[in-house]
Amino acid sequence: MQFDDFGPEKVIHVYNPKAGMKGFVVIDNTTFGPGKGGIRMTATVSPEEVQKLARTMTLKNILAELPFGGAKSGIVANPKRMSLEKKEEIVKAFAEALKPVSPSIYIAAPDMNMGEREMKWYAEANGSLESCTGKPKSMGGLPHELGSTGFGVFHAAKVAAEFIGIDISESSVAIEGFGNVGNFAARFLSEEGARIVAVSDSKGTIYNPNGLDYETLNAVKKEKGTVTAYPDGKVITSEDLLSVDADILITAAVPDLIREEHIGNLKFKLIVEGSNIPMTADIEKALAERKITVIPDFVANAGGVISSYIEYKRGSEGEMFELIEKTIKKNVRRILEGISSELPTPRDVAYDIAIKKLKEHCRICR
Repeated sequence: MQFDDFGPEKVIHVYNPKAGMKGFVVIDNTTFGPGKGGIRMTATVSPEEVQKLARTMTLKNILAELPFGGAKSGIVANPKRMSLEKKEEIVKAFAEALKPVSPSIYIAAPDMNMGEREMKWYAEANGSLESCTGKPKSMGGLPHELGSTGFGVFHAAKVAAEFIGIDISESSVAIEGFGNVGNFAARFLSEEGARIVAVSDSKGTIYNPNGLDYETLNAVKKEKGTVTAYPDGKVITSEDLLSVDADILITAAVPDLIREEHIGNLKFKLIVEGSNIPMTADIEKALAERKITVIPDFVANAGGVISSYIEYKRGSEGEMFELIEKTIKKNVRRILEGISSELPTPRDVAYDIAIKKLKEHCRICR
């Protein structure tokens, strides 16, 4: 666990042996409001991983001009190897354990393997509807299942493509991951006329240079559980997605997707980080030298937390989509126009803007 001039302010470990619940929350910085960030449930989630994500949330919320700090939490469990009843018990035990800090300085949200159902459990066990966002509509929520993050990723891709001279309606796109973010990004891009040539999930990648039909792909994923069952395309490995010849790559699943060995082989002109931390900042710099533009995660995928803010202030679905489009378009243009010899990547520009604002207002920062 690394501490720096800005945080984390609190790292809390919680454990309930009876429920078999082991988890932690990292509250990175609360300068602008309570720490806001999702709960990730995986068998391998670690405090170090959650700390990186919490810092990303701090920066994301500053750039989106939201009244939140940054935080993130993790539950160490494999939901695919437990009953729904057991998952509910673990989520509720986690929510109860965090009552001393949630919602006062931590507001939860969905993340990996957590959705509106789990947020319902969390709010019920915590006792406060303000303890989390992404709840079902019946609880006053704006569930992430409405596609808020994917909608923002789509607008980030559209603005960035236009900036570097790509017409989105004539572009070819590869999408890593077909969960909530990847699915909605594919839908909005398809509606705009983009040709989706490759989509991956945990079982592999379906590839067709002539394009994949979104409606068919979505139906196949729901019925068969994997995009690789798509009837008209070539099945390649998940790793081979990175070798596909396409204008744009949307990352929408795992961290550390793009590594050093991939740098020289990527054919994309634009990468939009729908997922969190899909590569290091050093790799982004190396890609910039190859004239590959990368829109960083804490700018591109801010749609989810903007949705959380609208829910938190009891706004409408229409308000949510309007604010996501406005904020992400503005920020993508701002970071691309700010690139210079001193700040050579979009991430450098975005980080510089956010850190300057944090330093100006933070009372405990060094």
